[in-house]
Amino acid sequence: MVDRFERFSFAISEIYRHWHRIASEEMEKYGLKGPHVVYFITMLRFPQGLTSAQLSELCSRDKADVSRAMALFEEKGFVKRSDSDNRYRAVLTLTKEGREAAQKLSQRASLAVEKGGGGISKEEREIFYATLETIAVNLRSVSEEGLPNK
Repeated sequence: MVDRFERFSFAISEIYRHWHRIASEEMEKYGLKGPHVVYFITMLRFPQGLTSAQLSELCSRDKADVSRAMALFEEKGFVKRSDSDNRYRAVLTLTKEGREAAQKLSQRASLAVEKGGGGISKEEREIFYATLETIAVNLRSVSEEGLPNK
């Protein structure tokens, strides 16, 4: 059991570390940080725009982090905010520059995923993602409910 825990933990940590390095290198070109890439790619899927609350939910990120990131995106000209009395309820949309950056980042992310999944068949990939999603759901439940006492 410990071997399974170590293999799982080390593999997840290594994947995250390398993903973070790749994302940071790509985002450096825009004067942003690696974790911001998820906002660009998510917003690209919603050309009509999203509120900060929606973006927070879709990206599984803290609302305060989303607000700080969107203020920075707006400052750099990647995002525009609809007129609203409440900044948190305002709809955020990518500007032309934001869409161009998001499209480039999406292509780069696809390339990274393709390279990362080299040597894995389509069937293995489908099983892997289904398994990973099951583990994520199960661990979310354990983190919310706590580990059972035995």
